[in-house]
Amino acid sequence: MYKGKVLFIDTAHPDLTVLLQEMGFECDYFPEYQRVDFLKVINKYVGVVIRSKVKMDAGFLSQAANLKFIARVGAGMENIDVAEAEKRNIICLNAPEGNRDAVAEQAVGMLLTLFNRLLIADPEVRKGIWLREQNRGVELGGKTVGIVGFGNTGSSFARKLRGFDVKMLAYDKYKTGFGNEYVQEATMDQIYQQADILSFHVPLTDETTFLFNKEMIDRFKKPFYLINTSRGKVVKTIDLMEAIDQQEVIGACLDVLEYEGLSFEAIQDSPEFTRLTSMSNVVLSPHIAGWTHESNLKMAQILAAKVGELEL
Repeated sequence: MYKGKVLFIDTAHPDLTVLLQEMGFECDYFPEYQRVDFLKVINKYVGVVIRSKVKMDAGFLSQAANLKFIARVGAGMENIDVAEAEKRNIICLNAPEGNRDAVAEQAVGMLLTLFNRLLIADPEVRKGIWLREQNRGVELGGKTVGIVGFGNTGSSFARKLRGFDVKMLAYDKYKTGFGNEYVQEATMDQIYQQADILSFHVPLTDETTFLFNKEMIDRFKKPFYLINTSRGKVVKTIDLMEAIDQQEVIGACLDVLEYEGLSFEAIQDSPEFTRLTSMSNVVLSPHIAGWTHESNLKMAQILAAKVGELEL
């Protein structure tokens, strides 16, 4: 039975198109289109598949007269005016279950890379420089990890850390009763007092924008390491770099940066970004924590299943 047309604004795993077609949807993708082009055609579609190319704000949604659902390939919903969509009876779907393990593994991998000085030792060895004492590493065992946000990625990160003999403290403003045999539900004050490592797993909202700033840093009772695989603007980079200079932050693992564009496909160069890239105790990657071959397929399958449950 024909169910209408779905517009792919961004790319997704090919299986998502196949699965939607099997349900009775007709799928379109126009890679050359920009926002103005999408606005001209959006009223033809009952569904939209997006990542971050276009901001689906009130102005955009006002042109989407027949839209029934928005499917976000990923977890973050900051480029969708969810409240406006709900007013218009448009259902918003995402797939955080699909990339949570990828994000968690990346966070662990970046932390181990930082602790074992691999970004420093590897190029040295390739140049014939053999420095063992200077590259003595740090072990995870015995450290206290503070996890801020205990949803899909935060809980997956905790599961990945179970074999490292760490103490885990988790804080989530909107959840309670999630403590278990390996994670202690904690307050932020407990994290400030005890954490050796701080890892963010939160969406980008008005509450979390620049949540990590000088004020937060000053509350920690000892130097610590930072991991951010959530959104770049959760961390105020200038304050982080100052804290690294002052040895309040020992090192940082950043998959996301505040200098990213809306679509996360490019970085905005600046003196601050250049300075950050010069720091040897900072590990960087280009917003790829959830960007594995496996997560791409899983997110497609999860979104297709969620669309299939809708009563359209």
